[in-house]
Amino acid sequence: MKFTAAIATAILASVAVAAPQRGLEGRLKARSANKGSRPLQSVARASTTKNQTNVEYSSNWSGAVLVEPPSAAATYTAVTGTFTVPEPTGGSGYGSQAASAWVGIDGDTYGNAILQTGVDFTVTDGEASFDAWYEWYPDYAYDFSGIDISAGDEIVAIVESYSSTSGIAIIENKSTGQKVSKELSSSSSLGGINAEWIVEDFEEDGELVDLVDFGTVTFTGAVAKAAGGESVGVEDATIIEIEENGQVVTDVTIDSDSEVTITYV
Repeated sequence: MKFTAAIATAILASVAVAAPQRGLEGRLKARSANKGSRPLQSVARASTTKNQTNVEYSSNWSGAVLVEPPSAAATYTAVTGTFTVPEPTGGSGYGSQAASAWVGIDGDTYGNAILQTGVDFTVTDGEASFDAWYEWYPDYAYDFSGIDISAGDEIVAIVESYSSTSGIAIIENKSTGQKVSKELSSSSSLGGINAEWIVEDFEEDGELVDLVDFGTVTFTGAVAKAAGGESVGVEDATIIEIEENGQVVTDVTIDSDSEVTITYV
């Protein structure tokens, strides 16, 4: 049974259809063709960090990653997570700062493709804006239309692969009742090797954006589905922390088998 048969079928009822948007709307109002994710960019552990096992350090990802599937035959086919949109706080002297919360398949130990969906949060001159998006890396990310996002909204994010080259991304705003989805296909094949729940310092114009203070993002209902129907939680996931200029700027905790908390520090 497809993962979405139990969850996404209900979400797709009365769903709004997503339309790609490559043009900018006030530069940061919409995610455009020059914005997108990168696969995990690992960095060496700073001397100031604790010698923890099952923790990796990155310049762009923070969160939890299942780095291998249950078996070679049972690769990951779907990932879901629910989070509350944070109220980001921009630092003084910055034109804009941003981050993005998302769920996805692949991008850590398998970097050829990523199927992902989530929400950007950006602060520009003290004003916050939010955009829901979908992406099949290495293509760029595209905004969903027909959905409004505000701080405090409860968001359900789901990705599912139908095959290694096709799938669906779904965002539901449970606070407003709005639901959007986009079926995708790509020549870049998924491996189904990784499943992740991430807050990312994403890329714009070939460089990482200035990471915003996003406060705390907690993914609940965090579960991956593998081929054959097996459900896998985050209890044994690898923790990823963002390191900037030798300093770790996030604190990730796995609170239960279905909950991950990512805090900006």
